[in-house]
Order: sequence, then C-alpha cells, then structure tokens
Amino acid sequence: MSIHQHESGDEDTTDTARLARTCPDLDEWPRSWRADDTDIALGERIVAAFKPFLLWLLDRQPSSRTFNRHRDNLWLVGGEIIRRRRDDPPWSGKPVSQILEVLIEEDGGPLIWPRITETAQKSLDATCSKLHRFLYTTNPAR
Repeated sequence: MSIHQHESGDEDTTDTARLARTCPDLDEWPRSWRADDTDIALGERIVAAFKPFLLWLLDRQPSSRTFNRHRDNLWLVGGEIIRRRRDDPPWSGKPVSQILEVLIEEDGGPLIWPRITETAQKSLDATCSKLHRFLYTTNPAR
C-alpha cells in the first residue's frame, strides 16, 4: 500500500488538495508531453508514479523554491520518457516502473533532449538521485 493511501485504496483527499495547491497543472502534464493522443495514457501512469514522491517531498517541508525545482525536473523526466518511448520502439511496451529503473539512477537521471544547460542537467540529476533514494530506500511500498 502506498504511504499516502487509505486501506480502502482511495487517495487521501488532503493529499489531493496538497498536490492541487503545489502542482496545480499536474493533471495536465500528460497532455503537455504528448506527441499524439496515444501518449496520454502513459503520461497518466507517469504522473501516478510521481505523486507519492511529490507527497514525500512535501512531507519534508522544503522551501517552495526547492519543491518547485524538483517538481519542474519531474516534468522534464516525464517528457523524456514519452520522447524515448516514441524514438525507441522497445520502450513502448514497458511499464513505467521498469522505465524508471532504467532512467533514474543513484547519481542522476537521463540526459534531456533537446539539451538543457549543464546547470539545469545538474539540478535534474539531483532530483533524480532523490527520486532514486525514495523509490529504492525510503518507499516501503516498493
């Protein structure tokens, strides 16, 4: 069971409100990443995979600037997953958890294409390292 779900499986409404307040466009991410409408379902699964991490970050009460940086970096990672799925056919059938295992490493994340600045890539790598720790050390649901 996810750390932010009730035993019934329903997402805690306070968590929904927290995400709505801090990530008001989260539900729009799948549409912003899509090359065509077939990408939306995968985008929704990516968002679902990111939500527990976003809530975990909020539980640590980072500054709004720090949280926003991590949130924005996750948006980049989601877009990169969609891009790779389209450009590399073997990725198309993989579940999100398997894609994250390949892309998110202890020391960083994927190189973003088109290239971002070195500073932005270092920021993204810091977010991905934190996500990796969450997925493989902190999160008891995995």
